[in-house]
Parts: sequence; C-alpha cells; structure tokens
Amino acid sequence: MPALEDGYEIISEFLSHDQLISISSEIESVELPAKASGIRNAEKKFSSIRDLANSEQLRTQAREYLSGAANLVRAILFNKTTENNWLVTWHQDRTIAVSDKFEKNQWGPWSVKDGIHHVQPPVDVLNKMVTFRIHLDDTSQENGCLKILPKSHKLGILDHSSIQDYVQNHNPVICEAPAGSTLVMRPHILHSSSKAPNPSQRRVLHLEYSSFK
Repeated sequence: MPALEDGYEIISEFLSHDQLISISSEIESVELPAKASGIRNAEKKFSSIRDLANSEQLRTQAREYLSGAANLVRAILFNKTTENNWLVTWHQDRTIAVSDKFEKNQWGPWSVKDGIHHVQPPVDVLNKMVTFRIHLDDTSQENGCLKILPKSHKLGILDHSSIQDYVQNHNPVICEAPAGSTLVMRPHILHSSSKAPNPSQRRVLHLEYSSFK
C-alpha cells in the first residue's frame, strides 16, 4: 500500500484561503443543532462540502494512498465548542457507510445512523480506505485536537482490552495543525480526543474514501 507507513500524516496548506472562506461561510449561514457534535451526510447538506469532497483535488490526493479508484464513503462535519466539548476515548473507526443492507460473510454488526446503513467490514476493507480530517480552524491541545498512536493500524481490529494495553505502552502524537491543513489517516489507527481545556470553535471536515468494490 503506497504511503502512510505510520498510518497518518499532516499536510499543510491543503485548502486554499478561498476554499476555507467558501466552506466556512456556508456553514455559518446555517443554524446548526445546538447540541450536535457531528453533522453526518455533510456532503448532502452543504454544497461547498459536496464540491470539495467530489473534486478532482480530493480524489487525486486520495488515490495517492489507495490502490485504485477513490470513492467517497462518508462525510461528517465536527465542531467542538463550549456547548459541545466532548471526550473521545482511544478507539478505531471500524464502521463504514453503505447505500443498502446486505448479507455477506464477515460483515457486521449493522446499525443505522441518520438514516444511512453502517456496517463493520473485514479489516481488508479498512486497509483500502483513507480518511482526510480537514481543519477549518486552527486545532491544538487547547481546543481538543486529535491524538494518534502511529503504526497501530497494522495491528488489525483490536478488542477493548488490547486497546488499553497498547495505549499504556506507547506514546501518542498530538496532532496540532493550522486551519487549511489536513490530517490523513487510516480509519482503524488508534486515535482519541480529549475535552478542550479552553474550548473555542474547532471545526473539522471528516471525509472517508475507499478503493474497495
């Protein structure tokens, strides 16, 4: 699999100033639910996000990490604020969004989120995926940025006990990054997010792509 040997990397100046302004302006023009930490299906609710997610810029970049075509799987807009200042414990992103429910060996369990079917696929599928966490604001420890455990995606799918053991014996990377940058990662790399000590606006556009068919 090309690139991402450590399971992640940060790319600076991924979005232009105009792209940032366009997406931010549209988000700010919509009254978001007061207690919503994540807006699922963001590409269906914001035209600027849909245009970016389906752009040749993103698909070309995604293909750098995939063995084949880059198909958009899921788009979520996160915003950690004073009202929505949450803690996310160490975990792997194990589920993917699909258009319809089906029966297939090693696929499951199933769930429905915001009207969309989600399922946990075999690890081979996760290895053919890449996530872009695009920072729409400066992100730091002060406003609750992501923490990553490099190379942990190579361990496959871990149970709760194995995750706890690994976390206790490895040092995380604090993924501080400026607005316009992106954190690229394998979905099943171990990651977490603390509550922000000084919460402000920390908007992150989470885009997942897959080459799996």
